[in-house]
Amino acid sequence: MVTLETVKQDPEVDAYIRKGNEFLGAMGFTEHSYRHVNLVANIAQNVLERLGYDERLVELAGIAGYMHDIGNVISRYDHGQSGAVLAYSILKRLGMPPEEIAIVVSAIGNHEEQYGHAVNEVAAALILADKSDVHRSRVRNRDIATFDIHDRVNYAVEHSFLRVSEADRSITMELTIDLEISTVMEYFEIFLTRMIMCRRAAGFLDCHFGLVINGARLL
Repeated sequence: MVTLETVKQDPEVDAYIRKGNEFLGAMGFTEHSYRHVNLVANIAQNVLERLGYDERLVELAGIAGYMHDIGNVISRYDHGQSGAVLAYSILKRLGMPPEEIAIVVSAIGNHEEQYGHAVNEVAAALILADKSDVHRSRVRNRDIATFDIHDRVNYAVEHSFLRVSEADRSITMELTIDLEISTVMEYFEIFLTRMIMCRRAAGFLDCHFGLVINGARLL
């Protein structure tokens, strides 16, 4: 049985994560390294585990989370689609059953807001996990004077947490933002489509999606 640990130890997966993050850095994009993929894998698993889904589906969510950005090794654009194709060949080589491969690659292929949909539970968990990773540690540019809006908004986020409650079927993104660096309006300016995608993903899991910034509930 292919596990998250199996995937982490695969040299092909490792190379694509390392080089993909390197290539994004050359283009000025935020961090997409081990920190990001491990965090997304853990959050995706946590979402399904806390909502009572079975252990194997939780493991598949972790695998999808860890592999979701490997398409960046080809290009940032449509990296969900190229990543799904790369993941298919890797998981097939590792011996994962076709039914499970179908779940993982569909999640990877649907995690971007430009075209993605929560087509299954793993895809929904991956969307929520990926879009909740907003934090200053992801900003590579250390010259604040040259920040664009994406750098500024990410750098302003001092704390982010995705709270999942099975009791009231709620999934809440909690952010602490330094308003001297960026405003809440700027956050929505670049992340509104992501929040809409998260709301739909939470709905697929029969949950309500909420957004709390600096203690104030906005959604």
